[in-house]
Amino acid sequence: MSQVDATDAYDAIIIGAGLAGLCCAKRLSAEGKRPLVLEASDAVGGRVRTDSVEGFLLDRGFQVLLTSYPEARQQLDYQRLDLHAYEPGALIWCNGRMHRMSDPWRRPQHALATLRSGVGTLRDKLRIAQLASRLSSHRGIDVVANEELITEHALQRWGFSPRVIERFFRPFLGGIFLERQLATSSRQFEFVFRLFGEGQATLPAAGMHAIPTQLAAALPPGTLRLNTPVNAITDDGGVGVGGVGFGQERLQAKLIVVATDGPAADRLLGHEPAAPGRSVACVYFAADAPPLREPILVLNGEGPTAGPINNLSVPSQVAAGYAPAGQSLISATVLADQADTPDDALIEAVRKQAVDWFGSQAQAWRPLRVVRIPYALPDQQPPHYQRIEKSVRVRDRVLICGDRYDTASINGAMRSGRRAAEAALRELSGQRAPATPE
Repeated sequence: MSQVDATDAYDAIIIGAGLAGLCCAKRLSAEGKRPLVLEASDAVGGRVRTDSVEGFLLDRGFQVLLTSYPEARQQLDYQRLDLHAYEPGALIWCNGRMHRMSDPWRRPQHALATLRSGVGTLRDKLRIAQLASRLSSHRGIDVVANEELITEHALQRWGFSPRVIERFFRPFLGGIFLERQLATSSRQFEFVFRLFGEGQATLPAAGMHAIPTQLAAALPPGTLRLNTPVNAITDDGGVGVGGVGFGQERLQAKLIVVATDGPAADRLLGHEPAAPGRSVACVYFAADAPPLREPILVLNGEGPTAGPINNLSVPSQVAAGYAPAGQSLISATVLADQADTPDDALIEAVRKQAVDWFGSQAQAWRPLRVVRIPYALPDQQPPHYQRIEKSVRVRDRVLICGDRYDTASINGAMRSGRRAAEAALRELSGQRAPATPE
């Protein structure tokens, strides 16, 4: 490890003010260190942002905060976020009508409707309950298959029928993993499915951006600089800000922590691009009346041939502040295989599918915005978990964090940031960790 220069202005420069970068800075500050967070955009949050459009709160893609996330419980003040919960379950459109799938333990009044639904067999529904119970009692990973598989193969090995995989698991997990092929690691599936069973899927009253805003508010004054793109880094703790290369300003620190998304990190570090991430589009509409009276997720159980919507919700039925008084906000998620459609055509295709689901009222929905996220999640196919618990050090003086190096989730981003801070504290004290394999 190179010697740390006592004249370096900062203990660590953290590139990126997403959840990972903010949690890294928060931990370092709590230990009396002096971090500086440099963010290229005009606000904190990275991929967790919320835009205000005509009084509506539009999260950048469908996102929820699971109250059971262990890292989020440590990092966030849930009471101050004023969380509002979705119903535990979903409505699934197939065979020309909605079918209900609910958690019978939390919603016993819907147990009979769940048992009678055509989404899967009675054995499937019992297996879902058995799987949830086993995941809850067995905290390790690979509970289903005892090895890391793609999720589809793990579900098959567990004994689920093709019908419930097609009608429930593909759209439900598609909305989480942003792919319906169920190629995501079975370990990620087990982690997420357990947490859905143990907590609530929620929205903060002020939108998802309230999460990074709360983290940023905990930092000492002067820790964060917005509109400050970093163009280059060196092994001696230098970063170039603005312009080209080292540009208009050069800053120095004892350590650099790269906390950007995957593609930006690869560019800064000169790495070969990793597997492409998952992209998604979210189509937002305003309506005079909600198509759903309850705060519940709607899933497309018929697949892409039935239309572009994978999942739909009415965020204003979850948290009223997502829409002006007397109005409703509708959010429809479109996965990558259909998300490249031009905006006008995509809006009309979504509306047409919504008419099938909710009737003619959907014709009157007013488009607000099509939000496209080219890199919404990192690739999580096996062997994704080789990166978990590995060192966060890229090379001397340079560390890295982000959800690509943990579970691809809000929890994973926060946890990765905290782990990077702990690695930074060790390096600042003179300890050396092994480098992260590329």
